[in-house]
Amino acid sequence: MQSRQQLDALPARLWRKWLRVLAPLATILLLIGLWQLIASLELISPILLPPPAAVAGALSKSLADGSLLKHAATTLEEMLAGLCIGVAFGLTLGYAIAKAPLLESLLSPLIVAFQSTPIVAYAPLLVIWFGTGVTGKIVTTAIIVFFPTLVNTIAGIRGLESRLRDLFRSLRASRWQTFRHLELPAALPVILAGLKTSSTLAVIGAVVGEFVSARYGLGALVIAARSRYDTPMVIVSALTMTALALALYSLVAYIEWRVMAWRRQSTA
Repeated sequence: MQSRQQLDALPARLWRKWLRVLAPLATILLLIGLWQLIASLELISPILLPPPAAVAGALSKSLADGSLLKHAATTLEEMLAGLCIGVAFGLTLGYAIAKAPLLESLLSPLIVAFQSTPIVAYAPLLVIWFGTGVTGKIVTTAIIVFFPTLVNTIAGIRGLESRLRDLFRSLRASRWQTFRHLELPAALPVILAGLKTSSTLAVIGAVVGEFVSARYGLGALVIAARSRYDTPMVIVSALTMTALALALYSLVAYIEWRVMAWRRQSTA
């Protein structure tokens, strides 16, 4: 009887699955159609909002000559390096603060003050310190992704129930055993949620650094296109930034799905 009910529910589940896949595509097509309509009616000057065909032409040209891939590769390198460094520091310091309230009292004013300052305010200073190469952009990216990882790590570790900690103490578990079998599995969902946020912020850090001073990267490509009033190329660069952020976010979401498989099985 139960198998028959599962078979009857299968078409509905497949339909919902395909609906989740097709809904974003339908939204994108709708926005492109609206964009084309505005361009066709000339409601906005083509200099400000070029038609989709012009943007597609700029995309095709930049792909053909390899300029877009070269700049995108530079930005991606800065994003990945900065993300890894910022997440590593955020995890380490977040865990230390979660375990030592005194450390939080000492460092919180400095961390909050530093993060409350817009990244564009001290990005030029980072360029002066680390030069105009990729190092300054990596540091900028690491700083901007550091805070979400730090906060989520603290929240995840401190969100553990006290009775579970008491249970591990009663079993005389070592610090490593407590971390591996209790703290890490319990805090992992919150930490991965922070990593999702950090992955989308990574492109902001890299591009802000490129806006200040860079020869290569999507930020440099935007500045060069803007100076020529090449609006289609500016849009292509912005869309490429979005694609990089979405790809990185999707990668983290996939990792989360794989890592958290045990939780889905336990709640099934």
